[in-house]
Amino acid sequence: MHELSIAQSIVALAEAQAHARQASIVEELEIEIGRLAGVEVQTLAFALESAVKNTMLEKARIVRHDIEGEGRCGDCGAVFATETLFTPCPRCGSYAVKLIKGAELRVKSIVIDK
Repeated sequence: MHELSIAQSIVALAEAQAHARQASIVEELEIEIGRLAGVEVQTLAFALESAVKNTMLEKARIVRHDIEGEGRCGDCGAVFATETLFTPCPRCGSYAVKLIKGAELRVKSIVIDK
């Protein structure tokens, strides 16, 4: 269950940013998770609930944005939606596809209170 370590890292990052700004509490945490990031979203949500206990984020509102997968064909240049990492280009059938969206896992913003 690597989602727990991800949740702990998110909490540590948010707390470090809050401490650096002499904040007393984190009010909101906004994260982006790509559908192709290899993260079980419900498991991460559960892990975050545990990870924020007794931290500056205990009462924080957590806003999650799910990012759909999108690929670009290296042969014909087509851009298309994809639900898997290894989807052939729907235009030319090539597997020379680069994922351009959907693998994200990042903290987009942190709202703090001094």
